[in-house]
Amino acid sequence: MREVNGIRGGRLLRSALAVLALCGQVLGQTPDSGQRPSPAAAPGASPAAAPGMTEPAEPGAARGEAGDQPADAAAPGKAEEGGEKKEEEKKWSFSLSAYTYFVPDAEDYVQPTFTADRGWLHLEMRYNYEALETASAWAGYNFSGGETLEWEFTPMLGGAFGDVYGVAPGYRGSLGWWKLELYSEGEYLIDTGDTSDSFFYNWSELTLAPLEWFKFGMVTQRTRAYEVDRDVQRGLLAELSYQALSLRGIIFNLDEPKPLVVVAVGLSF
Repeated sequence: MREVNGIRGGRLLRSALAVLALCGQVLGQTPDSGQRPSPAAAPGASPAAAPGMTEPAEPGAARGEAGDQPADAAAPGKAEEGGEKKEEEKKWSFSLSAYTYFVPDAEDYVQPTFTADRGWLHLEMRYNYEALETASAWAGYNFSGGETLEWEFTPMLGGAFGDVYGVAPGYRGSLGWWKLELYSEGEYLIDTGDTSDSFFYNWSELTLAPLEWFKFGMVTQRTRAYEVDRDVQRGLLAELSYQALSLRGIIFNLDEPKPLVVVAVGLSF
């Protein structure tokens, strides 16, 4: 009986030890905190930034793309345009023309004109314009503007000396649109020797330029440089040009048996 009891006691002891061992294993594991494992990040997703740190900004996001100029910087084209305009204002430009008049039943003559311009300043010399063997000197102020409709206007003041003496306010100007141009120049010469001989001189023309090197149109003039029965003479003109050179022919008084012919040569530089 004692042996049977001993055997039973041994079995119980071994069972108790096995149970204690199992409990020890269970108690030795880390308790569940209630948190679930984070799921795997989606392909291509950026990892979260560490606390207190910001993600690097995209290149150029804070101050524009690389190479951008500040907003208040002048555009290169405008700066260059302004510089070119200032350079043009500093440069002198000159023109020389000679109008040869073939006057019916009178002496033929040449009327030269020389101009010099720099920015707003206009200077001019004429000979045989107001009268034969008479010269005049002029100074004026250049104005210009417009894009589609371009215009230029120069008020002037001059003095004549030679066969005729006097002072004269005058002008020259043009108006251009498309291939049309209206040009006019005039002066009122106050004869200081005899004010009753004061006279208004004028030359005006309206031309069309179908080609860059060719234009034609109508012209009028009022002059006392030679004797004429008409107060205002009307005519037609045609002009050829090549670079700085120009050649024009003009015929006045087409309804007369002997019209007035003018041939002119011009040079700009």
